[in-house]
Amino acid sequence: MSNYFHEFKFEPASWVPYRDVEVLDMCRKKKREDYLELNNKFPNLNVQIIADDFVWWVWAIDMFKRIKESDEQDKKLVMILPNPTPIYANVAYMINKFNINCRNLYTFNMDEWANQDANVAPIDYPQGFMYAFNRFFYSQIKSELRPPKEQCIGPNNKNIKDYSKMIEDAGEADIVYSACGWSGHTAFIDPVPEFGVNGNDVIDVDEWIKMGARIAHLHPLTIAQNCLHASFGKSGDVAFVPPMAATIGPRDIVNAKRVLEMHFFKTGPTDISWERFISRLVLFGPVTPLVPDSLIQLTNADVYICDVIAQAIEIDMQNQY
Repeated sequence: MSNYFHEFKFEPASWVPYRDVEVLDMCRKKKREDYLELNNKFPNLNVQIIADDFVWWVWAIDMFKRIKESDEQDKKLVMILPNPTPIYANVAYMINKFNINCRNLYTFNMDEWANQDANVAPIDYPQGFMYAFNRFFYSQIKSELRPPKEQCIGPNNKNIKDYSKMIEDAGEADIVYSACGWSGHTAFIDPVPEFGVNGNDVIDVDEWIKMGARIAHLHPLTIAQNCLHASFGKSGDVAFVPPMAATIGPRDIVNAKRVLEMHFFKTGPTDISWERFISRLVLFGPVTPLVPDSLIQLTNADVYICDVIAQAIEIDMQNQY
Protein backbone atom coordinates (compact mmCIF):
# COMPACT_ATOMS: atom_id res chain seq x y z
CA MET A 1 0.00 0.00 0.00
CA SER A 2 1.29 3.38 -0.96
CA ASN A 3 0.62 6.62 -2.66
CA TYR A 4 3.27 9.11 -1.67
CA PHE A 5 1.80 10.08 1.72
CA HIS A 6 3.17 7.26 3.84
CA GLU A 7 1.03 7.96 6.91
CA PHE A 8 -2.13 7.13 4.93
CA LYS A 9 -1.76 3.88 3.04
CA PHE A 10 -4.45 2.29 0.91
CA GLU A 11 -4.93 -0.34 -1.74
CA PRO A 12 -6.41 0.51 -5.16
CA ALA A 13 -10.14 -0.11 -5.49
CA SER A 14 -11.02 -3.76 -6.03
CA TRP A 15 -12.09 -3.21 -9.65
CA VAL A 16 -8.71 -1.72 -10.66
CA PRO A 17 -7.09 -4.47 -12.77
CA TYR A 18 -3.41 -3.95 -11.90
CA ARG A 19 -2.84 -3.43 -8.17
CA ASP A 20 0.90 -3.80 -7.41
CA VAL A 21 1.41 -0.48 -5.65
CA GLU A 22 5.20 -0.54 -5.86
CA VAL A 23 5.06 -0.85 -9.66
CA LEU A 24 2.31 1.77 -9.82
CA ASP A 25 4.41 4.21 -7.80
CA MET A 26 7.41 3.51 -10.03
CA CYS A 27 5.38 4.27 -13.15
CA ARG A 28 4.04 7.52 -11.72
CA LYS A 29 7.58 8.84 -11.45
CA LYS A 30 8.60 8.17 -15.06
CA LYS A 31 9.48 11.24 -17.12
CA ARG A 32 10.08 12.16 -20.73
CA GLU A 33 13.70 11.00 -20.76
CA ASP A 34 12.69 7.62 -19.30
CA TYR A 35 10.57 6.91 -22.37
CA LEU A 36 13.59 7.36 -24.62
CA GLU A 37 15.66 5.05 -22.42
CA LEU A 38 13.27 2.25 -23.41
CA ASN A 39 15.12 2.05 -26.72
CA ASN A 40 18.09 0.63 -24.82
CA LYS A 41 15.94 -1.84 -22.89
CA PHE A 42 13.87 -3.07 -25.84
CA PRO A 43 15.82 -3.40 -29.11
CA ASN A 44 12.55 -4.51 -30.76
CA LEU A 45 10.96 -1.12 -30.03
CA ASN A 46 11.57 2.24 -31.64
CA VAL A 47 10.24 4.78 -29.13
CA GLN A 48 9.94 8.41 -30.21
CA ILE A 49 8.42 11.51 -28.62
CA ILE A 50 6.62 13.77 -31.08
CA ALA A 51 4.46 16.91 -31.11
CA ASP A 52 0.82 16.34 -30.21
CA ASP A 53 -0.55 17.23 -33.63
CA PHE A 54 2.10 15.29 -35.55
CA VAL A 55 0.82 11.82 -34.71
CA TRP A 56 -1.89 12.13 -37.37
CA TRP A 57 0.75 12.79 -40.03
CA VAL A 58 2.87 9.84 -38.88
CA TRP A 59 -0.14 7.55 -39.02
CA ALA A 60 -1.50 8.77 -42.35
CA ILE A 61 1.85 8.82 -44.14
CA ASP A 62 2.74 5.33 -42.91
CA MET A 63 -0.59 3.99 -44.22
CA PHE A 64 -0.25 5.76 -47.54
CA LYS A 65 3.37 4.67 -48.03
CA ARG A 66 2.49 1.02 -47.44
CA ILE A 67 -0.52 1.13 -49.77
CA LYS A 68 1.50 2.92 -52.45
CA GLU A 69 4.29 0.33 -52.24
CA SER A 70 1.78 -2.53 -52.44
CA ASP A 71 0.56 -1.07 -55.73
CA GLU A 72 4.01 -0.36 -57.17
CA GLN A 73 5.44 -3.72 -56.14
CA ASP A 74 2.18 -5.60 -56.83
CA LYS A 75 2.43 -7.04 -53.31
CA LYS A 76 -0.28 -8.10 -50.89
CA LEU A 77 -0.73 -5.80 -47.89
CA VAL A 78 -2.62 -6.83 -44.74
CA MET A 79 -3.57 -4.14 -42.22
CA ILE A 80 -5.35 -4.34 -38.86
CA LEU A 81 -7.07 -1.00 -38.41
CA PRO A 82 -8.62 0.82 -35.43
CA ASN A 83 -11.74 2.92 -35.74
CA PRO A 84 -13.38 5.40 -35.80
CA THR A 85 -10.90 7.90 -37.15
CA PRO A 86 -11.43 10.70 -39.69
CA ILE A 87 -7.70 10.54 -40.55
CA TYR A 88 -8.57 7.79 -43.04
CA ALA A 89 -10.18 10.42 -45.25
CA ASN A 90 -6.74 12.05 -45.58
CA VAL A 91 -5.26 8.72 -46.67
CA ALA A 92 -8.08 8.25 -49.18
CA TYR A 93 -7.43 11.75 -50.54
CA MET A 94 -3.76 10.90 -51.18
CA ILE A 95 -4.74 7.60 -52.78
CA ASN A 96 -7.03 9.44 -55.18
CA LYS A 97 -4.58 12.29 -55.78
CA PHE A 98 -1.74 9.96 -56.77
CA ASN A 99 -3.95 7.38 -58.48
CA ILE A 100 -2.90 4.49 -56.22
CA ASN A 101 -4.61 1.19 -56.98
CA CYS A 102 -5.63 -0.62 -53.76
CA ARG A 103 -6.23 -4.02 -55.38
CA ASN A 104 -3.66 -5.66 -53.08
CA LEU A 105 -5.00 -4.16 -49.85
CA TYR A 106 -6.65 -6.38 -47.24
CA THR A 107 -8.00 -4.71 -44.10
CA PHE A 108 -9.27 -6.25 -40.87
CA ASN A 109 -11.08 -3.99 -38.43
CA MET A 110 -9.77 -4.43 -34.89
CA ASP A 111 -13.15 -4.61 -33.23
CA GLU A 112 -16.84 -3.83 -33.24
CA TRP A 113 -19.47 -3.07 -30.62
CA ALA A 114 -21.82 -5.76 -29.30
CA ASN A 115 -24.85 -5.69 -27.00
CA GLN A 116 -25.48 -7.52 -23.73
CA ASP A 117 -26.51 -10.66 -25.63
CA ALA A 118 -23.23 -10.69 -27.61
CA ASN A 119 -24.96 -9.58 -30.79
CA VAL A 120 -22.47 -7.58 -32.85
CA ALA A 121 -23.63 -4.18 -34.06
CA PRO A 122 -24.95 -4.04 -37.64
CA ILE A 123 -23.00 -2.24 -40.33
CA ASP A 124 -25.36 0.77 -40.22
CA TYR A 125 -24.97 1.42 -36.46
CA PRO A 126 -23.88 5.11 -36.42
CA GLN A 127 -21.30 4.59 -33.66
CA GLY A 128 -20.10 1.38 -35.30
CA PHE A 129 -16.52 0.87 -36.39
CA MET A 130 -17.30 -0.74 -39.75
CA TYR A 131 -19.71 2.14 -40.37
CA ALA A 132 -16.89 4.60 -39.66
CA PHE A 133 -14.43 2.66 -41.83
CA ASN A 134 -16.80 2.80 -44.79
CA ARG A 135 -17.62 6.45 -44.16
CA PHE A 136 -14.09 7.80 -43.71
CA PHE A 137 -12.06 5.44 -45.89
CA TYR A 138 -13.69 3.01 -48.28
CA SER A 139 -16.37 5.34 -49.65
CA GLN A 140 -13.84 8.17 -50.05
CA ILE A 141 -11.64 6.20 -52.46
CA LYS A 142 -12.48 6.41 -56.15
CA SER A 143 -14.43 3.32 -57.16
CA GLU A 144 -11.81 2.26 -59.71
CA LEU A 145 -9.06 2.40 -57.07
CA ARG A 146 -10.83 0.66 -54.17
CA PRO A 147 -9.95 -2.84 -53.04
CA PRO A 148 -12.68 -5.43 -53.61
CA LYS A 149 -15.30 -5.15 -50.88
CA GLU A 150 -14.63 -8.69 -49.69
CA GLN A 151 -11.04 -7.69 -48.85
CA CYS A 152 -12.24 -5.19 -46.22
CA ILE A 153 -13.46 -7.18 -43.26
CA GLY A 154 -14.84 -6.46 -39.81
CA PRO A 155 -15.73 -8.89 -37.02
CA ASN A 156 -19.33 -10.01 -36.80
CA ASN A 157 -21.36 -12.87 -35.35
CA LYS A 158 -20.82 -15.04 -38.43
CA ASN A 159 -17.03 -14.76 -38.63
CA ILE A 160 -15.85 -14.02 -35.07
CA LYS A 161 -14.90 -17.63 -34.27
CA ASP A 162 -12.77 -17.74 -37.41
CA TYR A 163 -11.57 -14.12 -37.41
CA SER A 164 -8.04 -14.83 -36.20
CA LYS A 165 -7.78 -17.75 -38.64
CA MET A 166 -8.84 -15.37 -41.43
CA ILE A 167 -5.98 -13.04 -40.49
CA GLU A 168 -3.59 -15.99 -40.34
CA ASP A 169 -4.76 -17.28 -43.73
CA ALA A 170 -4.19 -13.81 -45.18
CA GLY A 171 -0.54 -14.11 -44.14
CA GLU A 172 -0.82 -12.32 -40.76
CA ALA A 173 -0.88 -8.54 -40.47
CA ASP A 174 1.92 -6.59 -42.10
CA ILE A 175 1.01 -3.69 -39.81
CA VAL A 176 -1.24 -3.10 -36.81
CA TYR A 177 -2.12 0.48 -35.87
CA SER A 178 -2.79 0.52 -32.14
CA ALA A 179 -3.09 2.59 -28.98
CA CYS A 180 -3.79 1.92 -25.32
CA GLY A 181 -7.08 2.44 -23.54
CA TRP A 182 -7.79 3.63 -20.02
CA SER A 183 -8.10 0.03 -18.78
CA GLY A 184 -4.78 -0.79 -20.42
CA HIS A 185 -6.56 -2.45 -23.33
CA THR A 186 -5.42 -2.71 -26.91
CA ALA A 187 -8.24 -3.15 -29.43
CA PHE A 188 -10.96 -4.34 -27.02
CA ILE A 189 -8.70 -6.89 -25.38
CA ASP A 190 -9.65 -5.91 -21.85
CA PRO A 191 -8.69 -7.43 -18.45
CA VAL A 192 -11.94 -9.43 -18.33
CA PRO A 193 -12.91 -13.11 -17.91
CA GLU A 194 -13.09 -13.76 -21.67
CA PHE A 195 -9.38 -12.91 -21.78
CA GLY A 196 -8.38 -14.88 -18.72
CA VAL A 197 -8.76 -12.33 -15.91
CA ASN A 198 -11.07 -13.31 -13.05
CA GLY A 199 -10.12 -11.16 -10.09
CA ASN A 200 -6.89 -12.57 -8.70
CA ASP A 201 -7.07 -15.56 -11.05
CA VAL A 202 -5.05 -14.49 -14.11
CA ILE A 203 -4.10 -16.62 -17.10
CA ASP A 204 -0.42 -17.30 -17.74
CA VAL A 205 1.10 -14.90 -20.27
CA ASP A 206 2.28 -17.71 -22.54
CA GLU A 207 -1.29 -18.97 -22.86
CA TRP A 208 -2.82 -15.51 -23.03
CA ILE A 209 -0.82 -14.42 -26.09
CA LYS A 210 -2.20 -17.45 -27.99
CA MET A 211 -5.80 -16.29 -27.53
CA GLY A 212 -7.59 -15.26 -30.70
CA ALA A 213 -10.61 -13.14 -31.59
CA ARG A 214 -13.81 -13.36 -29.56
CA ILE A 215 -16.75 -11.42 -28.16
CA ALA A 216 -15.99 -10.08 -24.68
CA HIS A 217 -17.36 -7.85 -21.99
CA LEU A 218 -15.85 -4.38 -21.71
CA HIS A 219 -14.11 -3.20 -18.56
CA PRO A 220 -15.84 -0.27 -16.80
CA LEU A 221 -12.86 1.97 -17.58
CA THR A 222 -13.26 1.21 -21.29
CA ILE A 223 -16.90 2.27 -21.12
CA ALA A 224 -15.94 5.40 -19.18
CA GLN A 225 -13.28 6.26 -21.76
CA ASN A 226 -15.58 5.86 -24.73
CA CYS A 227 -18.40 7.93 -23.24
CA LEU A 228 -15.97 10.87 -23.39
CA HIS A 229 -15.47 10.41 -27.13
CA ALA A 230 -17.28 12.66 -29.57
CA SER A 231 -19.31 9.86 -31.19
CA PHE A 232 -20.91 9.16 -27.80
CA GLY A 233 -21.58 12.81 -26.94
CA LYS A 234 -18.40 13.53 -24.88
CA SER A 235 -20.58 14.11 -21.81
CA GLY A 236 -19.96 11.17 -19.48
CA ASP A 237 -23.03 9.18 -20.61
CA VAL A 238 -21.82 5.68 -19.63
CA ALA A 239 -25.26 4.21 -20.40
CA PHE A 240 -24.88 5.14 -24.08
CA VAL A 241 -21.85 2.86 -24.65
CA PRO A 242 -22.49 -0.82 -25.53
CA PRO A 243 -21.37 -3.31 -22.84
CA MET A 244 -19.58 -5.84 -25.06
CA ALA A 245 -17.48 -5.99 -28.22
CA ALA A 246 -16.10 -8.34 -30.83
CA THR A 247 -12.34 -7.98 -30.96
CA ILE A 248 -9.11 -9.43 -32.25
CA GLY A 249 -7.03 -11.35 -29.72
CA PRO A 250 -3.50 -11.01 -28.36
CA ARG A 251 -2.21 -13.56 -30.90
CA ASP A 252 -3.20 -11.27 -33.77
CA ILE A 253 -0.98 -8.47 -32.45
CA VAL A 254 1.94 -10.64 -31.34
CA ASN A 255 2.00 -12.39 -34.74
CA ALA A 256 1.94 -9.16 -36.74
CA LYS A 257 5.08 -8.27 -38.65
CA ARG A 258 5.02 -4.68 -37.35
CA VAL A 259 3.01 -2.54 -34.96
CA LEU A 260 2.66 1.24 -35.01
CA GLU A 261 1.59 2.25 -31.50
CA MET A 262 0.41 5.77 -30.67
CA HIS A 263 -0.07 7.29 -27.22
CA PHE A 264 -1.80 10.61 -27.86
CA PHE A 265 -5.23 10.80 -26.23
CA LYS A 266 -6.13 13.95 -24.32
CA THR A 267 -9.32 15.72 -23.31
CA GLY A 268 -10.08 18.27 -26.01
CA PRO A 269 -7.62 21.19 -26.21
CA THR A 270 -6.44 20.71 -22.60
CA ASP A 271 -3.43 18.81 -21.32
CA ILE A 272 -5.71 16.55 -19.26
CA SER A 273 -5.27 12.93 -20.32
CA TRP A 274 -6.47 9.65 -18.88
CA GLU A 275 -3.72 8.01 -20.97
CA ARG A 276 -0.71 9.67 -19.31
CA PHE A 277 -0.51 7.12 -16.52
CA ILE A 278 -1.64 3.99 -18.36
CA SER A 279 0.95 4.68 -21.08
CA ARG A 280 3.62 4.39 -18.40
CA LEU A 281 2.18 1.18 -16.96
CA VAL A 282 2.02 -0.33 -20.46
CA LEU A 283 5.68 0.37 -21.23
CA PHE A 284 7.41 0.33 -17.84
CA GLY A 285 5.37 -2.31 -16.02
CA PRO A 286 5.35 -6.08 -16.57
CA VAL A 287 3.76 -7.89 -19.50
CA THR A 288 0.47 -9.10 -18.06
CA PRO A 289 -3.15 -9.77 -19.08
CA LEU A 290 -4.04 -7.24 -16.36
CA VAL A 291 -2.59 -4.54 -18.64
CA PRO A 292 -3.29 -6.00 -22.10
CA ASP A 293 -1.42 -3.43 -24.16
CA SER A 294 1.74 -4.35 -22.27
CA LEU A 295 2.12 -7.07 -24.92
CA ILE A 296 3.55 -4.28 -27.10
CA GLN A 297 6.81 -5.07 -25.30
CA LEU A 298 6.82 -8.44 -27.12
CA THR A 299 6.33 -7.03 -30.63
CA ASN A 300 8.39 -5.25 -33.26
CA ALA A 301 6.92 -1.79 -32.89
CA ASP A 302 7.33 1.89 -33.56
CA VAL A 303 5.94 3.64 -30.48
CA TYR A 304 5.06 7.33 -30.76
CA ILE A 305 4.56 9.18 -27.47
CA CYS A 306 3.04 12.64 -27.85
CA ASP A 307 4.33 15.56 -25.79
CA VAL A 308 1.14 15.71 -23.75
CA ILE A 309 1.60 12.10 -22.64
CA ALA A 310 5.36 12.34 -22.07
CA GLN A 311 5.06 15.29 -19.70
CA ALA A 312 5.63 14.45 -16.05
CA ILE A 313 2.71 13.45 -13.84
CA GLU A 314 2.37 16.36 -11.43
CA ILE A 315 0.14 16.71 -8.42
CA ASP A 316 -1.66 20.08 -8.54
CA MET A 317 -2.56 21.02 -4.98
CA GLN A 318 -3.46 24.60 -5.94
CA ASN A 319 -6.37 23.86 -8.27
CA GLN A 320 -7.23 20.45 -6.79
CA TYR A 321 -10.06 19.69 -9.30
